[in-house]
Amino acid sequence: MENRINPKTEFQRYIRLSRKDMEDYSFGDATPSPKACQLFDHQPLELSTDDYQRVKQIPFRKGANFRDLKGVQVGENNTVEFNPHIPRVFLPSGKPLVPYYAMTYIKGKSPKPFGRLWWDETVPTVVTRAEPHNQIILHPNQHRVLTVRENARLQGFPDYYRLFGPIKQKYIQVGNAVAVPVARALGYSLGQAYRGA
Repeated sequence: MENRINPKTEFQRYIRLSRKDMEDYSFGDATPSPKACQLFDHQPLELSTDDYQRVKQIPFRKGANFRDLKGVQVGENNTVEFNPHIPRVFLPSGKPLVPYYAMTYIKGKSPKPFGRLWWDETVPTVVTRAEPHNQIILHPNQHRVLTVRENARLQGFPDYYRLFGPIKQKYIQVGNAVAVPVARALGYSLGQAYRGA
């Protein structure tokens, strides 16, 4: 897949460079080469039919999550509960729109299940499982979880890195990795310490 949108930030310009261009990179003056615009692993985990139906009900707005689903209300101490005045909604499969595990996650106090990320927020951690059941991993304006590539970018992996294996294994590879900028800084610091600098 090609990057069809021009980079808007220094990070976007940098992350899209080829390996060779990245070695010679000086912030502020690089343009991605045509080859660097190839985008690998830009595919999301395919959600189950039930989860997809739930995700479609989560609004496209900052802070949206399962608490926005019909029949959920927030009670005392920020604990969720079912609204007794609204009948439970069921999916075509017969399962509830609002799953029990979302209502009881961290004793009903967590806003993470089926949470939607937003453009101006940082991602607290990149995880190994892309299911939206207990984490904020929904794309800000699409009915899906973040792709493998989006997670890799969050970890600082340049676009020329390719991952191998089934999609679930790719999420695990990225989630278990040390973020590239952290690894680079650690390596630099260890090298400096070894030289006695």
